[in-house]
Amino acid sequence: MSSGKKYGLKELVERVGSVDKVGIEERVAKYGTRSIKKASKVFGLKMAVSMVDLTTLEGKDSRGKVESLCYKALKPHYGSDFPTTAAVCVYPAMVKHAAKIVKGTEVKIASVATGFPSGQTSLKTRLEEVKGAVKDGADEIDMVISRGLFLSGAVKEVQDEISAVRDACGSATLKVILETSELETYENIRAASFLAMEVLRPGDFIKTSTGKTSDNATLGNNQVMLEAIRDFYLETGTEIAMKPAGGIRTAKQSLTFLVAVKETLGDGWLNNSRYRFGASALLNDLVRQLVKEETGNYQAPYTFSEASGAY
Repeated sequence: MSSGKKYGLKELVERVGSVDKVGIEERVAKYGTRSIKKASKVFGLKMAVSMVDLTTLEGKDSRGKVESLCYKALKPHYGSDFPTTAAVCVYPAMVKHAAKIVKGTEVKIASVATGFPSGQTSLKTRLEEVKGAVKDGADEIDMVISRGLFLSGAVKEVQDEISAVRDACGSATLKVILETSELETYENIRAASFLAMEVLRPGDFIKTSTGKTSDNATLGNNQVMLEAIRDFYLETGTEIAMKPAGGIRTAKQSLTFLVAVKETLGDGWLNNSRYRFGASALLNDLVRQLVKEETGNYQAPYTFSEASGAY
């Protein structure tokens, strides 16, 4: 770790500081009460579109499904001037298919790796998976930490694994998934955030969730991680990015998350190099709301999925 000392979990929590749970919950409860005028709402909705990592992570994923996802990322809705999404996020075996569609465009290719979602494979296997995804064209790697090691107190081993994955990424951006729902407390989430940030490069991400657990991104754990990023930046000058993932399905939710970013980290983090949404269903609702703002009328939700060519 940055101090050169070997810490257990208890010592790490003490070093990075405790979390006022009541204060966090009170703060995030206020974000949804902010009044957003129409021009700002449209701006925010388009910004959210540009921040989406459009994701498919299913056992039945196929080349055709991934290619449709890529076309949707490039053109979220035909006939409207909406931005592309930030990235498509797929399993390593699907990277080469995504690369044929989006490589060289504004849409990045992100791939989950390191034994996603459990992380329960050998480090050697995890590193080979990362290298293979990068070789096939991945611009970004979303890795999962070993929550078992972390909770057992082997925090230095967890950090060493993050460092090894970072090195295996080469020039690709790394996103470190904490799986916040399994870390049990806000203090542990803050500690894991610092543990990762201490060995990440500027522009790398910390990420809430795999989207494969019952409790994914919440405003509370998002807030804890945003404040960790703020405190780490003030301490070191290193700009770490953030990605909430899982459970963010509506445009209204995304705007509330963006309010949290603005009020905690400021405008400098309101772009897709500093903030992302890991989502599959969110994009359709963002587009639906934008079309409503343009036309004054809601269309059926399935309209946007079919129009974009997505499965």
